[in-house]
This record gives sequence, structure tokens and C-alpha cells, in this order.
Amino acid sequence: MNRNWIVWILGGLLWLSSLGVWAQTDSLLQQANRLLNYKAYGRAIEAYTELLNDYEPKLTSKQKATVQSRLAFAYQQVGDNQKAERYYREVVDSNTDENLQQILQFAQTLASNGKFKEAQKQYERYLLLKEKQPERAVATGPSLGVRKDAVRYRLEYLALNSQGEEFSPAFYQDGLVYVAGKKGGSAIETTGSGGGSGYLDLFYVPNRNNLKIGSIINADGSTSKAPSTHAKSPYTVGQDSYSRPTANDSRTVPNFYEGINISEGLGYVEQPIDPSKRFSKTLNTKYHEGPATFSRDGLRIIFTRNNYNNGRASKSSAGVNKLKLYTAVQQNGSWMNIEELPFNSDEYSVGHPTLSRDEQFLYFASDMPGGFGGTDLYVSQYQNGRWSRPVNLGGVINTKGNELFPFVDDAGNLYFSSDGRKGLGALDIFFSTLSNNVTVKTVEHLDAPINSDQDDFGFIADGNRRGGYFSSNRRSGNDDIYRFVRESSLFGCRDLTIRLYNTNTEQPLDSVTVLIKSKGEGHPDRTLVSDANGFMRICLEGDNAFTFQASRDGYINSTVGFTTAALTDDQPSRLEIGLIMPTVVIDTIRAESTISRGPLTQSRVQGVIMGGRERKPIEGVTVRLRNECDRTIREYVTRADGRYTFNVVEGCDYTLVASKPAFGTNTNRIKRLPKKTKPKEVSADLRMLSVGDVVTIDNIYYDLDRSSLRADAARELDKVVATMRKYPSLIIEIRSHTDSRGDAERNKTLSLQRANAVATYLVSKGINRRRMSTLGMGESQLVNNCTDGVICTDAEHQRNRRTEFRVVEIK
Repeated sequence: MNRNWIVWILGGLLWLSSLGVWAQTDSLLQQANRLLNYKAYGRAIEAYTELLNDYEPKLTSKQKATVQSRLAFAYQQVGDNQKAERYYREVVDSNTDENLQQILQFAQTLASNGKFKEAQKQYERYLLLKEKQPERAVATGPSLGVRKDAVRYRLEYLALNSQGEEFSPAFYQDGLVYVAGKKGGSAIETTGSGGGSGYLDLFYVPNRNNLKIGSIINADGSTSKAPSTHAKSPYTVGQDSYSRPTANDSRTVPNFYEGINISEGLGYVEQPIDPSKRFSKTLNTKYHEGPATFSRDGLRIIFTRNNYNNGRASKSSAGVNKLKLYTAVQQNGSWMNIEELPFNSDEYSVGHPTLSRDEQFLYFASDMPGGFGGTDLYVSQYQNGRWSRPVNLGGVINTKGNELFPFVDDAGNLYFSSDGRKGLGALDIFFSTLSNNVTVKTVEHLDAPINSDQDDFGFIADGNRRGGYFSSNRRSGNDDIYRFVRESSLFGCRDLTIRLYNTNTEQPLDSVTVLIKSKGEGHPDRTLVSDANGFMRICLEGDNAFTFQASRDGYINSTVGFTTAALTDDQPSRLEIGLIMPTVVIDTIRAESTISRGPLTQSRVQGVIMGGRERKPIEGVTVRLRNECDRTIREYVTRADGRYTFNVVEGCDYTLVASKPAFGTNTNRIKRLPKKTKPKEVSADLRMLSVGDVVTIDNIYYDLDRSSLRADAARELDKVVATMRKYPSLIIEIRSHTDSRGDAERNKTLSLQRANAVATYLVSKGINRRRMSTLGMGESQLVNNCTDGVICTDAEHQRNRRTEFRVVEIK
């Protein structure tokens, strides 16, 4: 085999292998980021550590810094501040681009580790850098969103602009289509002779990412010199062989350097087109063609043109050549079967078409009768092979002025320009959300510097408005094209999806109530309930911290935190909250409770069923003993002495259940006796609860004039929680008492607050609130003689500050 071929093969194999490693690295990084986003910090730590240990040579410096920063954050969340400090230190020391958030988190970690002097230095570093950061631009126009601060944009004045007109950019494959020409006459030609050098042409740059930038307008309003770039010279669309267009290309052709004149047709002015640079010989005529919109496969076009068809121009009754919409299909590189859309008219203009992503809805501007003002926005639906009668988008979007230049992005958002709304001046760009492609839900004015006090129009962007292009005559009166890049979050609130699930089964939980608390003053609490699939959605204000407390009957409350601070991306966040179903307590009777009563031929379990404060034997209790080895069940009904006795086999567990109507069922597990031991007797006296009984636990006490629970009270209340779980049908009354000191009415209110505090604690442990009632007894039932006027010690008064539990009902 030729040596060169061997070299090529080995090189190819190495190249393929490296591709596999890069793909694996990207996949693992995405997985780690997803785990971090879901707050699965332990698994995220494993994934990020694997990236640093096994793939570090393949990581770029930026990727490595990102991994280290997120690994440090994950360690910080799980409380391992030592490791968090290590990775924060590495990323802060090695990264030349100083990140404010990383420095702040590093300072916080140092403080947590007791390194206060170094933490102070990092805090000072953070504050110094923060002061140098440019303040956010403030929009002077109205905004209908919830955002408090203006969105930050960087504008790039493109070098393709000239002393003439460049406007109405459109995405076209990887390039950019725009309109260019020189100023001409102010009237639309209506004689049909047409032609000349003044007509507007479509120009095209194949790679818009390589567009040369003339200057940069920063988000703070300052201007800076553009970096050195290289761009191919623009050439006119149509000079090359036909290439397939994409949807929503060539939105806006007309300009506004002489103002809007509806009688002349949506702002069009006479600009003769150079015949040698026309987009298509079969589409171009002596008049204006464009703007246009294409089907996604590029085989159908809908375009604007003066009222000229089959070599004949037509005029309105007033002698004006209006604009119409036409459609054509592409066959073998040529546009064929040019037809008018059915809603055209000689008496009014229609133009500026844009198709929805699914190509079923066509939006356009028109001054047809019945509108709200000069020109309105309309929509038509493609049904049964033809376009339906246009529907006015309504008064939410249309005004007495002019609404023009509609553009629909890939997310279905509608952008347009208007001079009939309050803005910064002249034509301003607005953003609208739609419902069912027809109903306008909201209209929002875009912030400066997108809008200015001059004409701003021809806006195009991606579905998230991360970047795009628009036209404006703000610079020198001529229409120029600007590129914009968003540098902050698009929304003032953060879309958050919360999933509630059972941690044991991983199944979603519906009807979970989540209490959302915001940090800071003036932010009221909010409550949401999960849907049938365990989801809830909310939009949280930016730069704030939140706690989510999830509760559901039969589950232990779960509380998690979330912050929107320093989030600049617009991707929705996801938070998962797991709830634990409490384990039903079953008392276990072990071999330690065995007793010897003389010679035994077989091991047995015996005891007495009792109830009430006096622990009296209960007659008529059904006692069942189940052998967990063979699942056999034996049964006995107690007599007046309340006694029962069962023989048991060594080496098997048993379950003992005592039940009687109007009593709570008592379940116990008997731990197996070791095999090959002498017969033993297991003593298992059982107590059963009935209506009126008091749950036997130590009294719960409070500090003087306080309703909050003490630490020792929580320990005792856990016993009540265990009892409530053991008897799931039990309903109790929580009765709280005070001592005699203070006003009697105040004491009654205080005692009710104490009872409610106990109920809240039980609910936090998963006990249904409907299973308990609260009653404030005040000083009405003292347990000693420490009444008003009687001198008692603090310990004697303490006995009266108590809470009792009484069984109200057993279902």
C-alpha cells in the first residue's frame, strides 16, 4: 500500500477519534449542566469532576472556567465550602475576564470558611468592579411588561451603509438581503412607462456573520471603534444562479425618508430599478416589487408590487397606482403562474407580507376601508387551497395612525412599526404576542436603543430576540441598517417550571400547594397548586431570592430555595421538589420483653388490652396474630380481663393487630425469636385510644408570653406525629393553656396562638390539617392554685403554660 495512503488513513482515524471525544465531552457537559439546573448537586458534582479529570485536555479555557465555576457552586450548595473555595480560587485566579458573580461567590465562601480578611479583599474587589460596570439604559417610552430595567442592547452600525438608502433587512440562508438605492421622486409612477436608475434594488451578502462593522454603539450609549473584520462585497440578488430562499425573507422594501403618504401606497416612492440587477426577470416589472415572503421550501413566493399585471397598469378612481400582493411558484429556476391574491383592490393598497412559520397565516399592511386609521395590520388564513377574507387584527394593535412592516419570527411573535402609539418619536418598533395566530394578547414598546426619536422599522430577529437587524434614519437622515446584540435578560421575570413528585415512586403529585416567599419588602406571598401532571409554572422577578414550601396531605413538607440573581439568559428554569410520604409507625416488640413463668413447652405471646387514663382492661377487642412466614392468621376476642394469649414459632416475625369499633386500631410487630432457644413468653400489653382519651406524652410548655415552640416541645410533638401516623383515622383537639399572669383576654388569644403553632408543626410533618382542631383555653383551667393574687414560683406557673391533646373522633 502506498505510504501516503497509510498516512491519510491513520490521520483520518485519529480525526474521527477526536470527534468522538469532543462529542462525548459536549454530551457530558450538557448532562452536568442539566443536573445542576435540576438541583441534583451530588450527581452534577460527579459529572463536572469527570470532565476535569478525564477530559481536561479537550476543554477550552472558557469551558474549563465554566466547569470549575459550576463545580464550585455545586459544592457550595451541598455545604462543602472547602472544596467550593478551592475551585472558586482556581477559576478566579486563572480567568482574565473578571466575573462579578464568581468573585462575589468566592468572597462568600471565604467568609464561610472563616477567612475574613481575604473575604473582605474579594468583597472590595467585587464592589470596585461593580462600580465600573455601565448602568443599564433606561427606556423613556412605555413598556407593558413586568420588567423594571430596560433590556441592554449593543448596536453595530454596518459598513455596507452608504450616503444612499439601505433598509429593510431580511434573513436569507446564511446571508442578509436588504434594499438599497438613491433618493428619487416623491410620487409613484402611474403612467406605466416606468424604469430608470432611481428604482430600489435588492442586495445580498452571503455571510452576515462576516459583515464589516463601521462602529459600535454600546448599551450605555457610548460609541466605540469596531474591531477589524473582513466581509465580502455585497452583490445584487439575482446576479448569481437562483438559490432557494427561506421563509419570511425580504420583509420590508419601502423607506420613509419623506414621511408616510398613504395615497402613494404604504410609503412607496418612485425609485427606478436597474434592469440588469433585478431579482427575477419573470417577477420584476417597470414598478416596485417587494417586500416578499417565501414558503419554507422556497418554491412559493408572495410579494408586493404596484398594480401592474400582464403588461398593464391599473389605477384607482383617484388616479393612483396602488400596491397589491401577488403569488408565484418556482419551476426550474423561474417564477411561474403569477396571480393576484383574492383580496386585492384597485382602490386601496395591500403590502408588506410575512408568513407564519407553518405558512397557514399571512400578515400584511393595508389601508382598506373599515380600519382604525391610516394603515392597519391584517391576517388571512390559507383554507381549502386559497387565502381567506382578511381579518383586521383589532384595536389592541391597530391605531388611528399607521401600522406597517409586520414580521413574524420563528416563535410566532409579531413585530411591527407604528407612528400611532406613544413612543420615542416618528416610527417606533413594537412587539406583540398572539393567541391562535389571530388574537393580539399584548403589545410592548421595544426599549432604547432599538427605538429612537427618528424612524425605526424593518425589524427582524430570532425567536428569542438574542440578535437581529433593523432600519433607522437616526444617523444622518438616511435609512441605514443596524445589527443588534442583546446583552441582558429579555424579560424582567424568570420563567420557572416546578415539578412536584413522590421521592419514593418518582411519580408526579397533583394538588400540591406551594407557598412562594420573596426576599425583601413589598413582595407578597403567592400560592400555587400543581396540576394533574405535578407541574406548576410561574414567572419570578429578576434579581431576587425565593423559598418554595410544598405541602400536601399525607406528605412531609418540603422547602427549597431559588434565586434569579445574575441570570441573563432567557431559557426557562426548572425546579424539582420531592415530597416524602411519612412511614406509618408500627411498634416492634422485641425479645427483650420476654419473661419466664416456669416451665414452658412452647413460646407464646400474651398481654392485656387496656384503654383510658385509668388503663382499664377492654372487653370485646378482636386480636389477630399473623405469621409472616406462612401468612396464616389466628384470632381471639378478649373477655372482661382484656387478656389474650397466642403460641408462636421461633424464627418467624409476627404482626399483632387489636381492633374494636369506636377505638383506634393498634398494630404491632413482634420480632422473631431465635431458633434453637428455650421456649419464652413475650409480654405485649396494648393500649387503645377512644373518644375522650388524652394522648399520653409529656406536656408541652412555652416561655412566658410567647407562642413559639421551644426545642424540647418539638421532641415531644414528634411523639404525637408518630401516634397520628399510627392511627390514620384519629382526629384530635389541641387545647393550649396559659398561666394566670396578665390580662385574661390576652391570655386566651395567646393560648389560641400556641395551639395553632402546634397544629402548624404537625402539618409540616405531613399530618392533614383537617384531622385537628385548635382551642385556646387561656387561664380557665389551671392545674394548681396559682390564680390571680396568689404568689407562686416560676416553676409552678410553668406547669399551667401547657398544651393537651384530646381524641375527638375515630372514624
